[in-house]
Amino acid sequence: MTKLGFIGLGIMGMPMAQNLLKEGNELYLQSRSGVPQELLDAGGTKCDTAREVAQNADIIFTMVPDTPDVEQVLFGEDGVDQGLSEGKIVVDMSSISPIQTKEFAEKINQKGCRYLDAPVSGGDVGAREGTLTIMVGGDEETFAKVRPYFEIMGKNITLVGENGAGQTCKVANQIIVALTIEAVGEALVFASKAGADPARVRDALLGGFASSRILEVHGKRMLERNWQPGFRLELHQKDLNLALEGARQLQMALPTTALVQELANSCAAWDGGKEDHSSLVKAVEWLGRHEIGRGHIEG
Repeated sequence: MTKLGFIGLGIMGMPMAQNLLKEGNELYLQSRSGVPQELLDAGGTKCDTAREVAQNADIIFTMVPDTPDVEQVLFGEDGVDQGLSEGKIVVDMSSISPIQTKEFAEKINQKGCRYLDAPVSGGDVGAREGTLTIMVGGDEETFAKVRPYFEIMGKNITLVGENGAGQTCKVANQIIVALTIEAVGEALVFASKAGADPARVRDALLGGFASSRILEVHGKRMLERNWQPGFRLELHQKDLNLALEGARQLQMALPTTALVQELANSCAAWDGGKEDHSSLVKAVEWLGRHEIGRGHIEG
């Protein structure tokens, strides 16, 4: 049996690892916040370092917040690279820089190992239900070896291209998601301030051409004022920064992405960075001095 490792057991990583365990996989676990007891009760094995995970596992999955975190896990003190031996596979499922992803892949490949970048979309709900969209960069042979494990964690699994292509696809995904959250927010604030019932407006729109998963899930969050994070706003800020940095390097403009990033910055300035990214609607509400379903905002 192939031995698996999983590093990073936060909002996304925890249920992803849980799903791997449910299918009877031998799983070695490590996280800077500690390994949850329920994963150990399910049969997981705790490791003290990323190096220890890599020493024990044939395929090592990482799911951490940002590019520096991945670099630290892979190449820092007691990092994954120190525990690798020829033929092992590293799969980074974090959302990070496509450019640095290529550099990380090259370093791992130099050790006689293979690397896949495989960021995901679908939030905490998709992670729990095993329905994530997984966007993969790497070679076809390595992808084929890891695909059975991807299929436990997700449903829509695509080999986009070579290393870095998965992360490029994820950045594109995050552009669409952020702009759509903002659009849903504008629509519901507009409807509410115009005197319509925003919940009924959402119900009507879900049956038309404007329907989307974001209108369904994040529109509901906006109506219920539920900012418990499925995906933190500060992480989406990071992803939009990657988009804007990439656009500068490509000498192109992403004007609406830049606007939405500024709206996200305003929310973060009011200590909203750790809230769900649907709380982006607050910036639209402040500009319109109207809160969905509640009316005028003073100040």
